[in-house]
Amino acid sequence: MVAVAATFLLAACGGGGQEQDANEPSGNFTVDVPVASFPTSQRLAQHTHMVIVVRNDSTKELPNVAVTVLSPHNGGVAAQAFGDLLAPNQNLASRTRPVWIIDRPPGPCVYSCRSGGPGGAVTAYSNTWALGPLKPGQTAKFDWGVTAVKAGTYVIEYQVAAGLNGKARAVLASGRRPTGRFTVTVHQAPQQSYVNGKGQVVIVNSKTPR
Repeated sequence: MVAVAATFLLAACGGGGQEQDANEPSGNFTVDVPVASFPTSQRLAQHTHMVIVVRNDSTKELPNVAVTVLSPHNGGVAAQAFGDLLAPNQNLASRTRPVWIIDRPPGPCVYSCRSGGPGGAVTAYSNTWALGPLKPGQTAKFDWGVTAVKAGTYVIEYQVAAGLNGKARAVLASGRRPTGRFTVTVHQAPQQSYVNGKGQVVIVNSKTPR
């Protein structure tokens, strides 16, 4: 499992980021986000997925499609990518403990991912993931497999980018930036399950066979 913890600024400099965006072109690239999902009601120890799908609606190849996870209640910067996401009315002594642990990061699960590392979509910005060039009409799926480890109500915001240094800008057809947010409540009672007589996994809290 991976707990991601560091500071993000999309326009920041750092390490391998200069190599990743060395040849990034300038300009706007029209995109759409046909899928943006994350369950708004979860339980401790429950494994779930946050999924963001990005489609390139422009007539040119998008240089490096990327998604950043951040906290709108922390000046737009997440101290932890799935961590410092508390709503303003929640006053806790420590805001640095991760809310979710990333079990499976987006992108190819190369050796690093199988060994508990950040996976093939990792970038120099610790809460930004990139899936590379995206041709016109094609889609890229960002899928985070996560497990909730702290109860409470949290706000997650995502931003879609066309590159890593700010020169290639992703925009919606309306001209707005492609962003969104989820308000998620993680309940204290952990998820429980059992296998019924039909061999189905039943989640006790929901009574739904799987």
